[in-house]
Amino acid sequence: MGIEDIEIGEDFDFEQMLNESLENSENNSVVDGVIVEITGDNVLVDVGQKIEGRLPLSEITINGEVKYKAGDVIPVMLTGNRGERPSISHKKVLQKEKFDEFVKAHGENVEDVTIEGKITSVKKRGGFIVEDDNGCEYFMPMAQSYLKAIGAVGKKVKAKVLKVNEAQNSIIVSRKKLIEDGKQEKDAKVAEIIEKNEPINGVIKKITSYGMFIDLDGIDGLVNYNEISYKGPVNPANYYNEGDEVTVVVLSYDKAKQHLSLSIKAALPNPWEEIKNELEVGDAITVTVSNFESYGAFVDLGNDIEGLLHVSEISWNKNLKNPKDVLTLGEEVNVEVIELNVEKKRLRVSLKNLQEKPFSKFTKEHKVGDIVKGHVATLTDFGAFITIGDVDGLLHNEEASWDNNVKCKNIYKKGDEVEAKIIKIDREKENISLSVKEISDSPAKAFENKHAIGDIVKGTIKDNKEFGLFIKLEDNLDGLIRKEDFGPLKEEDIKVGDEIEAVLVNIDTKRNRIRLSIKRLEVQRERETLKAVNDDTSMTLGDIIKDQIK
Repeated sequence: MGIEDIEIGEDFDFEQMLNESLENSENNSVVDGVIVEITGDNVLVDVGQKIEGRLPLSEITINGEVKYKAGDVIPVMLTGNRGERPSISHKKVLQKEKFDEFVKAHGENVEDVTIEGKITSVKKRGGFIVEDDNGCEYFMPMAQSYLKAIGAVGKKVKAKVLKVNEAQNSIIVSRKKLIEDGKQEKDAKVAEIIEKNEPINGVIKKITSYGMFIDLDGIDGLVNYNEISYKGPVNPANYYNEGDEVTVVVLSYDKAKQHLSLSIKAALPNPWEEIKNELEVGDAITVTVSNFESYGAFVDLGNDIEGLLHVSEISWNKNLKNPKDVLTLGEEVNVEVIELNVEKKRLRVSLKNLQEKPFSKFTKEHKVGDIVKGHVATLTDFGAFITIGDVDGLLHNEEASWDNNVKCKNIYKKGDEVEAKIIKIDREKENISLSVKEISDSPAKAFENKHAIGDIVKGTIKDNKEFGLFIKLEDNLDGLIRKEDFGPLKEEDIKVGDEIEAVLVNIDTKRNRIRLSIKRLEVQRERETLKAVNDDTSMTLGDIIKDQIK
């Protein structure tokens, strides 16, 4: 506890307090008394006066057991009279024995003797009774305690002896003096350490989650977890044990709060300065995986420096989310330095930069037209990304099916296996385009197997556009009649759903397109009629005139 945290009460004249507390004492002489009767909580003792003295039963009770019985002789101290009845105390005899032992042990040099005990009671006149393990009692005035009366009973305290009054068998102690003397002693020792400005050895006294308390020959200082290693904040328990000796330097000292800040890493050579001229961006180095985080792994260079291997720099596989999937603690890996900032103590490395790009490897092994298999990695509104080994290819909606109304997200789910053809490789942008529909015949191809150019076909008007009509021929197959091929067909006669005839003029099996023409249908019919006339050799001029008359 610091001095600033303690409520200081009113000061007192200790000598006066002691005298007042014992002002009723006559001679404090010790005599033998005979126990006459034990009744309830009282003990009547004959000390040779007109009336027996009275003791509290608690004075002859130890651990719940009454130590004496009627007729026993016990020593008591005469401390005066209450009316005609003598005031006596057996406890004070025992205390005098402890007092005599204390005086015998310390002689006249009692000042600055430090005692340790437990507060047993609070006196109304402003002080505490402290009892040590040997049963010796001390009086600590309130103003010398740096304590509050509430909750003080039972508290263990240390204090320095201020005065011994042999006449009154009393020892006055002060916790305040112990604290203030300790503060002055600490200030002096710290000032000496700071003046020397040299590393100093200490012993780890206590390890916590936020740092370690170090004992520097009786002075406690704190090494924050940031000041243990150049790696940054570390768990002290992973590096040291209580009782270990360490070398530290003083960072700062707050006299008011008595806070001494120490550093272990400042007592060591700065590894960042060591690598300043030895390492540069682009260098390949061997490191050890030392820690995992959700965003990547930390790697140890072996000289108290850690670098960050971000998850995006571990593999060319963009689907890698957890570094633990490919790395293990303690594993040695070769990495490339991609950032080095000595001032900010920042080092970033890359594992994938030392590996062949999956795209380069893929293009060495595959070409446009190859059939490949992969799994759906991502579904979007415009298509699906298919993972093939360590690369992704794009399957656009229009390449997923010959049915233009179908979208990838309607026919696939994540993880589905897909077989597709490579239709494009963009080496500059490192893009791969895939097609599923190209590994099967188009509806136009099937149509071509049944029809030839020039065939007259029938269909239903499906849609009327500015540039022409779409005619539904079969499932997933439409034919287009451009306006310039309408022939005798008039706009006002066009109705969606009407059946119509046209001539097949073009079949594009790659793009699944059919071109039709009504105009050519009329021309073709005229030619067929003329041909029929020319081929009919049996017909005479009279027959022709006859037909015309009809």
